[in-house]
Amino acid sequence: MPITRRRLITISAALALLPVTSRATPKGTTHQWTGQALGARASIRLDHPDGEAIAARVMAEIERLEDMLSLYRPHSALSHLNRDGHLPAPPFELLDCLSLAGAVHSASGGRFDPTVQPLWALWAEAAAAGTRPDAQAVETVRHRTGWAKVELDTAAITLQPGMALTLNGIGQGYVADRVAALLEAEGLSNILIDTGELRALGGKPDGGNWPVRMETGERLALRQRALATSAPLGTTFDQAGHDGHILDPATGMPAASPWRSVSVSAPSAAIADALATAACLMSEPETIHAMLGHFEGARLEASA
Repeated sequence: MPITRRRLITISAALALLPVTSRATPKGTTHQWTGQALGARASIRLDHPDGEAIAARVMAEIERLEDMLSLYRPHSALSHLNRDGHLPAPPFELLDCLSLAGAVHSASGGRFDPTVQPLWALWAEAAAAGTRPDAQAVETVRHRTGWAKVELDTAAITLQPGMALTLNGIGQGYVADRVAALLEAEGLSNILIDTGELRALGGKPDGGNWPVRMETGERLALRQRALATSAPLGTTFDQAGHDGHILDPATGMPAASPWRSVSVSAPSAAIADALATAACLMSEPETIHAMLGHFEGARLEASA
């Protein structure tokens, strides 16, 4: 089935907080809420006497981040930037997320590039019509991309005409990091946050690390770090499943990747998310390791 906006959001942004405990949690204080977050069903389960109030603050934080980072909210800061080409006094979180994206862009030799949004839109529009964009159209749109063309500072973000940014490939991880920071500020630990990328705040409530099964079937014990997995053909534009959603900025084409999936862990979920995406555009493990070497604690956990 060709990719759609709703399907993309659902795949990339489901949220669930697994059990949270505190040292003095009374029995019978487990609370669970469901709702919407990042366009998908959200579930939060907290074993904590103040669980209801904490969950409300978590959902409010996600709502606040969506108002800055979402491509699909017409009044978000990112949408304003893409529509107007200029955003004065950008919110800190948008600047922060884009600064992290810029660091991965540099370390990956340009393979991770938030400016591919016009190319993504071209491929999505063609897929909706049951076709592929022709080579000339791809090349024309590709000339409207390029991270070096983005002017980014605290006063304003400015794009050249025809440009647009996407935070797919880093945004889900960034949200996980911000939720983790909020919960840590509440004095909580022993939490696993899942926004499509995993962020462990401590270990399991009953002791030990969080057991995670990766796409390759391998297992990983996760504690106080994040894990992100990218799959070039995990989501595709076409019904045949040949044109994956990760686009190569150098060609404007879906990644011709040797990997079915790549899993990267790091202290930051945003960094792990972006590194795993960039790694799908690298053909040799040595190149991936060289990129990871720019980020303290980043590790290649699995590739196949």
